Amino acid sequence: MRKRVVLGLALLTAASANAMDIKGKIKDAKTGEEIIGASVVVKEEPSKGAVTGLDGSFSLSVNRPTFTIICTYIGYKSYEMQVTSKDSDIEIPLASDDVLLGEVTVVATNPGRSEAGARAIERKAMNVVNVMSAKAIELSPDITVANVIQRMSGVTIERNSSGEGQYAILRGMDKRYNYTLINGVKIPSPDNKNRFVPLDIFPSEMLDRLEVTKSLTANMEGDGIGGAVNLVMKDAPTERQFTASISTGYNAMYFDRDFQSFDYGDIVKDSPYEAMGKPEDYQVTQDNFTMSNLRMKWKRPMPDLTAGISYGDRFFDDKLGVMLAGSYLNTYRGKESQIYYQPGTSHNGIVYRNYSTQQTRIGAHAKLDYHINENHKLTWYNGYMDMREAEVRDGEDDQERAVRMKWNRQYIINSTLKGEHQFLEGGALKLNWSAVISKAYSETPDNAEIFLQGTHLQTSGAATRRWEHNSDKDKAGYVDLSYKWQLDGGPVFDFSIGGMYRDKKRDSFFNEYTFDSATGSKDPQYLGEDWNNFDEILITPRRYGNIGDPLNYDASEKVGAGYGMVKYTYNKWELIAGVRVEHTNQGYVLKFPRDVDPEGNQKYTDVLPSFHAKYNVHENANLRFSYARAINRPSFFEIVPYSIINEDYKEKGNPDLKHTVADNVDLRYEFFPKSSEQFMVGLFYKNIQNPIEYGLINEGQDTYYQPMNFGDATNLGVEVDIMKYFNWFGIKANYTYTHSKITTDKRIMEGSEVRTQKQSRPLFGQAAHVANLSLLFKSTKYGWEGQIAGSYTGKRLSDISNWYDNDIWEDGYFQLDVSVEKSFKCGVNIFAKASNLLDVPLYRYIQNGPRTANIDYERHNGNVIERKEWHGQTIMLGVRYKL
Repeated sequence: MRKRVVLGLALLTAASANAMDIKGKIKDAKTGEEIIGASVVVKEEPSKGAVTGLDGSFSLSVNRPTFTIICTYIGYKSYEMQVTSKDSDIEIPLASDDVLLGEVTVVATNPGRSEAGARAIERKAMNVVNVMSAKAIELSPDITVANVIQRMSGVTIERNSSGEGQYAILRGMDKRYNYTLINGVKIPSPDNKNRFVPLDIFPSEMLDRLEVTKSLTANMEGDGIGGAVNLVMKDAPTERQFTASISTGYNAMYFDRDFQSFDYGDIVKDSPYEAMGKPEDYQVTQDNFTMSNLRMKWKRPMPDLTAGISYGDRFFDDKLGVMLAGSYLNTYRGKESQIYYQPGTSHNGIVYRNYSTQQTRIGAHAKLDYHINENHKLTWYNGYMDMREAEVRDGEDDQERAVRMKWNRQYIINSTLKGEHQFLEGGALKLNWSAVISKAYSETPDNAEIFLQGTHLQTSGAATRRWEHNSDKDKAGYVDLSYKWQLDGGPVFDFSIGGMYRDKKRDSFFNEYTFDSATGSKDPQYLGEDWNNFDEILITPRRYGNIGDPLNYDASEKVGAGYGMVKYTYNKWELIAGVRVEHTNQGYVLKFPRDVDPEGNQKYTDVLPSFHAKYNVHENANLRFSYARAINRPSFFEIVPYSIINEDYKEKGNPDLKHTVADNVDLRYEFFPKSSEQFMVGLFYKNIQNPIEYGLINEGQDTYYQPMNFGDATNLGVEVDIMKYFNWFGIKANYTYTHSKITTDKRIMEGSEVRTQKQSRPLFGQAAHVANLSLLFKSTKYGWEGQIAGSYTGKRLSDISNWYDNDIWEDGYFQLDVSVEKSFKCGVNIFAKASNLLDVPLYRYIQNGPRTANIDYERHNGNVIERKEWHGQTIMLGVRYKL
C-alpha cells in the first residue's frame, strides 16, 4: 500500500512538473481593444479552455510541453497559435471578420457598443465627450434613458412625480441648457411648456450608445450651454441578429397600500368647446360632460411588464442593412409626500399626498442603410416613441381634501434621411446632408380635480376640469462640406463649411371649466352617505369656461445657421478653430387676447466662436482645451403673457425675457491605460449672461412662479472619472464638484417697511457635489455578471424666492441599485434589477433664518421642512435571448 502511495505522488509530481501555466490577453488586431468574452480552447484537449475577463485576459494550465490554442469570438476570424514552454505571457490579435463586397466594405463591429469602443470614441473626439456603451446600458439597473444617464460624470437628473428620472442636468446647468439628439439630429419636445425633451420616453434597450457632449464645436447647434445628449439608436449588423427580452417586477410601495386608478379610457378627448365646433356662444351644461371617467378603483396593481425585440440583417449582396426594434413597458409607480410649509400658501396642518402612476411606453424604430458603392451611402431612420401616464394625486390635510385624476399622452415621431458622399482621390472631399421631419405631441384631456371640505363635497368650486394639448412640428435641413489637404510629410488640414435651417411650428390649446355643487350649501353631499365614488357626485358647471386664456396660441421659430471650421493635425497636436452664426426669429400670436398684446416677437443674431486643442502628452493620454460660446433660447410658453393656477403655485409668463449667452472653457487630462479603462480629470468654467431661472414673486396678495433674468452668473467645477478592470472585477467611479454664483436683489422686512438687499446663491437646480460608484463583477467561465451602483446628489436649490433667505432647497440624496445577469451558451440570459433599495426620503426645506425663526413647523437639521417624499423600491426579473 505504501509503495502505491509513493508511486502515485511521484506520478503527480511528474505531471505537475510538466504542467504549463500561461497567461494572455486577446485584443482587436486593428484597434488594440481588449476583447471581453472571447473563447480560448486547447486544440489537443477540447475540454480545456477559458474565457477572457473584463480586461481581456485569460489563464490556462495544461500538462503538455507544447500545444495549440484556438481563439474565437463573434465577428472575428478564428486564430490558432502554438504555445511552447518559453511562452508564459502571450498576446493574441484577432482580426475582425469584415465583409468585403467588391467595392463596398461593411465593418462588422459598431464602435460604442462595447466598453472598449466607447473609450475609443472619447479618446478620438475633438471636444469633451463622455460615452456609455450598449453593454454598460444593458447591465445597468435602469430601464429608461433618463435613469441610465445619471451614471455618467457631471450628470444629475430631475425626477417626475413618481420618482423616476425625467430630465438631465449637465454640470449643474438646468435641463433647459442642454438639448437632445437622435442619431445626431435635434428632435422637438412634447412638453406642454418647454423645449427640452423628457428622457423617460426612451427605453434604454433601443440604444447602441449614449453620448454626452460637454463642449460644442462650430458644426453643432449652438443652444447647448450645458451640452448635448445624443441617443445613438441600434444600427444594422453585418450578419443576421435577433434579440428578445421580457421582464416583470413590482414596486414595494404597494405591498402595504392600494394603487388608485380611474377609468381614463372613458375620457372624451375634445373639450366641450371643441366638440361644439368652437362657437361664439360657448356656454355649457352638465350634459356636455361625462362622469364615468371619474370612477376610481382602489386595489393592488398588476406586476410591471417590459418587453423588447430587435431584428437586424443585410440584403442584396449586403449592400442594404436593416435594423428593426420595438419596445413595450408598463409600470406602476408611486410617491408618498408630506407637505409641511409653503411660502405664500396656507393649509391646515400637514398635507398628506399619495401619488399612483401607471406609465405605458411604446417604442419602435427602423433604420436602413444602403451602400451605393464605397463612396456613397444613404441612411434612413424612422422612430416613434409614445408614453402614456395615468396619475391619481390624493391629498388631504386636517380640513380639506383634493383629488386629481390626470391622463397624459406624449409622443415623438422622427424621420431622418442622411447622405454621406466622398469625392476625389482617397475621399478628400466629403459631402454630408440630412433632411429631417419631426413631430412631438402632448395631450392632457379632462384633467379633473375634485375638492372636499372635511367629508363633504365643497359647495363653491367643487371641481375643475381642464383640457390641454399642443404639438411641435419641425422641418429641418443640414449640409456639411469638408475637404482634407495633406502636405507631403507634414501637417493635415481639414476645412469644413456648412449650415442648417429649421422651421418650427407650435400650437397650444387650453380650456378649463369650474363646477359648483348641484345641491347647494344647504344640502351638502357627504361621502359615504350621499355618494361613495367620484362619478356619483352631483356638480353643475359654471356657464362659461375659461376659453380666452393666453395659453391658446400659435407660435413659430425659424433658426438659420452657418459655420466655418478648420482642423490642423500634426505630430501630437490637433487644433480646431471655427465660428458659427445663428439667427433666431421667434414669435407667438394669441388666439384670444385679453388685455395684453396679441402678438409678440423676438429676433436676434448670435456669433458663436469656438476653439479646441488636443495634445498627445504620452502614449494613450491626451490633454484637451476647449472654448465655445453658446446660447439658450426662451421656451415659447415662457414669453407668452399667460397666468395659470398650477400644482403648487400660480404661474405667469414673461414677454420681456431675454435669451442667455455663455462663454464656456474646458481643460481635461485623459489617460486610457487599456482600451476599456480610463482616468480623466477636468476643469470647467462658464460665464453666463442673463441666465433664465424660475422664481417666486409677490404681486399684491398673490405669489407667482415666473421665468426671469436675475442677472449674470458664473459656474465652475472639476470632474474626475475612473474606470478600472481586472479579470473578474471592475470599478467605475466619477465625482463632480460644481460651484455656481449669481447675485440678485432680494426683499427684506425691516420693521413695517420692505427694502431690497443683495444676496448671492447657486444657480437653480445645481448640486455642488455629485458622485457615482459602480462595482462590477464578471465570471466569464460560469456566465455571471453583476453590478452594485450607488449615486449621490448633493444639496441643491429647488425654488427661488424674492425674499431674503427664503429659497427652497432639496437636501442631498443617495440611491443604491443592484443588477445581476446569468448567461447560457444557448443565447439565453436571465437577469434581475433592483432600484432605490434604501428608499431614502427626499427632503425639501427652507434654511433656518430670520423669516423662519418663529415658524412652528417640523424641522430637518434645524431647517423648516417644506416637504418630505418617498418613492419605494422596485425589483424586476427578466429573460433575454440573443441569436
